[in-house]
Amino acid sequence: MQHHSYVGMWVTDDGQVRHELLPNGRYDEARGNRESAYQGRYEVTGSRIEYWDDTGFTADGDFVDANTLHHGGMVLRRK
Repeated sequence: MQHHSYVGMWVTDDGQVRHELLPNGRYDEARGNRESAYQGRYEVTGSRIEYWDDTGFTADGDFVDANTLHHGGMVLRRK
């Protein structure tokens, strides 16, 4: 289980990218009208998040405050 305050839904301002960070250390990412476009596991250390997609792709990001995530050149906000 992930013990941090970032569990929940994170969305770009245009709504095109949606990350749901689940409490079991998994994530589900939707892109546009494609639900569950990417799924995998994640870990949060401090304000840093690392993703491991089920296909082997890796990514990372930073929580710049309690409601803003910078990831892959995108800004996602807590919903």
